Amino acid sequence: MRKVLIISQNFYPEIGSAGNRIKNIYLLLKENNIEVDILTTDPTYPNRNLYKDGSFWDDYDLNEDTNIHRVKIKNKRYSRSIMNRLIYYLEIAIKFVYVILRKREKYDVVFVTSPPIFVAMVGLIAKFRYKAKLILDIRDLWPESLKGVGVFNFSIIIKLFRLIEMLLYKKANHIIVNSKGFIDYITSRSAMFKEKITYIPNGARNSEISNSISHQQEFKVIYAGNLGLAQDDAIIKKLAEELYFRNIGLTIVGYGLRREDFSEYVHKNCLNNVTFISPTTREKCLKIISEHQVGVVTLVDKDVFRTVLPGKIIDYMTCGIPIIGSVSGFSKDIIKNQQVGFVSDNHDINDLISFIEKIKGNKKLQKEINNNARRYVKNNFLWEKNIEVLVDVINSP
Repeated sequence: MRKVLIISQNFYPEIGSAGNRIKNIYLLLKENNIEVDILTTDPTYPNRNLYKDGSFWDDYDLNEDTNIHRVKIKNKRYSRSIMNRLIYYLEIAIKFVYVILRKREKYDVVFVTSPPIFVAMVGLIAKFRYKAKLILDIRDLWPESLKGVGVFNFSIIIKLFRLIEMLLYKKANHIIVNSKGFIDYITSRSAMFKEKITYIPNGARNSEISNSISHQQEFKVIYAGNLGLAQDDAIIKKLAEELYFRNIGLTIVGYGLRREDFSEYVHKNCLNNVTFISPTTREKCLKIISEHQVGVVTLVDKDVFRTVLPGKIIDYMTCGIPIIGSVSGFSKDIIKNQQVGFVSDNHDINDLISFIEKIKGNKKLQKEINNNARRYVKNNFLWEKNIEVLVDVINSP
């Protein structure tokens, strides 16, 4: 039996795509007769106070699991200062390294997920410490995404991060990506990386896939997920205003650096069509999404974000609701090619409104999109199937 060490900053009970991804990988590897330990932190995303609410700790078996090793982090995480965040990441990395140097177990495989790149470096140290195969899981391109949000442009440090990035790609025995859009970027760094790369997207469990269309009387639109630097909050503000004039409700199940600013904007402009819901468990969030008729996804119009596939797209598809997007690249291709919604090619608010009006009241279109979305999730984004790819990678020589 192979023994695997997973190293991840994010894990159950944290909300968001990263925590959900690693939770599913951990549980499903164990179901496939692979022995797994995980090194992680106490939950802090999007803020540590959230997890004082016991409803987030809804998995008794994981709560009692002795194979989960958590380190406590003193620094706060989601400061607006990028330097404070880097210090936070460094603290995590240092404490992870301390645990690894003291941990005497033997591992056949180290699975490490990035970003942040500092945690990925811990995986490289663990590879040599345990003389193990290293699987590098790339959930976002770092440092490219730092440049994409326009808050970090120290050229010397960016250059250093790129050197670390190349080292990780070279030393990894295998590279997992959660978006096909990452493959061209990584292989552009060196063609030799192509044979190492395997695509394993974020996904849903079979039990999560919705089989019905919302029967709510009121037509409502939802934005679920992070309101951070990578999301185009300006267009969401415009959307909120336009929906107000059309008497259409907008629900925000959001968190992140821009949430407070967005809330202040709604209050200032008296947009009483906007409802804010506090971050909640994945099960409850999917239920809330399924009670709406349209899901919104936006990303800043930068090259790096053409490569990503936001988790909310998969969540909307899991719930079978039409998607309207202000996105480009890989995300846009999936939404349009799979006929699960509509995308504005020019990131134009008028396009998004016209899409919503097209969907409103058109039950036939909603049903078609519902069927397309559920079919695509079952065929491409189902964890019970996709875990088999990772099991093969782990068991390979």
